[in-house]
Formats: sequence, structure tokens, C-alpha cells
Amino acid sequence: MYTIICGANMETAILTIRIPQEVKAQLDKLAEATNRSRSFLGSVAIQKYIDLEAWQIGEIQQAIQEADANDFASDEEIAAVVKKYAG
Repeated sequence: MYTIICGANMETAILTIRIPQEVKAQLDKLAEATNRSRSFLGSVAIQKYIDLEAWQIGEIQQAIQEADANDFASDEEIAAVVKKYAG
């Protein structure tokens, strides 16, 4: 779930990016259809991307820590999962 906070008290910054013309056209259509600005939609998209990447990096770092601690599934645990899902 993503929470986008918009309001007069929110500090903002200007970011200029280059995108393919086709992506801009799609963004324009979406902005018109949703009655939102391109800036709002771009901000939402960037926030979702950042959240997803941060989550993924956190999961990778946790997995590395578990591997470094030799915290692996046993042969029996793997066999149980295989049996459960592969029959």
C-alpha cells in the first residue's frame, strides 16, 4: 500500500527527466483520464519504485546476513516444501 501525501505544507523539489515520447504520451492520457497532473503521477510512480527497490534491497541484505550465519533450510525442510507443492 502506498500513501501519497499532497498538500500546501509538503516540501517539494523540481526534477527534470528525459523520457521517451511514447511514455510521455501515455502519461498525458493517464493524467487526463484520472484528472491528475503529470507531476503528481510521476511523483507517485517514483515513490512506488523507490519503495519496491528499498524493500528488495532490504530482503537481499537480510538473506546475506542469514547466509553468513549459515542459517539455511535443512534437507528435511526442503523435502517438506517440495512434497507440499510438487506432490
